[in-house]
Amino acid sequence: MMKPLIILSTLLSLSLPLYAAQTPLTPHIAEYQVNYGSIELGKARFQLPEIEGNQVQYRFDSDVSLLMLSDRRTVKSSFTIKGDQLTPMRYTHDRTGTGSSYQEQSAYVIDQKLVHSRYKDERAKFPYTEDLYDPLMAQLQFRLDMMAGKTALHYKMLKSGEIDEYDFKVVGKERMTIESGSYDTVKIEVVRDSTKRQTFFWMSPELGYLPVRLTHFEKGSKQLDIKLLNYQFQSPVVTTVTHATQPPKP
Repeated sequence: MMKPLIILSTLLSLSLPLYAAQTPLTPHIAEYQVNYGSIELGKARFQLPEIEGNQVQYRFDSDVSLLMLSDRRTVKSSFTIKGDQLTPMRYTHDRTGTGSSYQEQSAYVIDQKLVHSRYKDERAKFPYTEDLYDPLMAQLQFRLDMMAGKTALHYKMLKSGEIDEYDFKVVGKERMTIESGSYDTVKIEVVRDSTKRQTFFWMSPELGYLPVRLTHFEKGSKQLDIKLLNYQFQSPVVTTVTHATQPPKP
């Protein structure tokens, strides 16, 4: 029963006309509905506040439950930006709910080319390389790379006390219609050796490749379905753009 809640943490992750093109680093809030099949589990939210200097702070919160089971997470990532390249600084992941609560932390000491990691009660050190990301900032780097037209979508991430590598491929363009509207999107697939597990997500180029929907399948059965509920963008031209019946809570 806990499986869909665990999947959410690991995948972790629009049709109104805009007066100015948004980018992945335009300050924004995006809120999503998380479903297990047709069952509503809860909501998840990404928040990118206004950037000061070249330092960025990105945040993810989720609160989902299934019957007597619950899973709440807060993930924070601090990093710097130069051009379209992100460099990690600090990462924290706090999980509470049914089962064991835990925290994950990592600190990137760039001048020493070293990463200090703590996952649950285990501490470790990893060599830092320029292609290493934390799981949260990797999502923004992915969007930046898509906006730049890059085709080599390969990412190395430090999570759960281990370094994993992920590859993605562009499937094509698709018009996506969900409860909150219809969107022109680019469809992406997570590359895996087996077809027993498949993950697809749809991103809106008009909104700086903000994800509109994510679906995850296990053995051909839809396990997880995450859909955009609403968003807010802040920019010099348009202070706030909202697509929602109810705005996200502050």
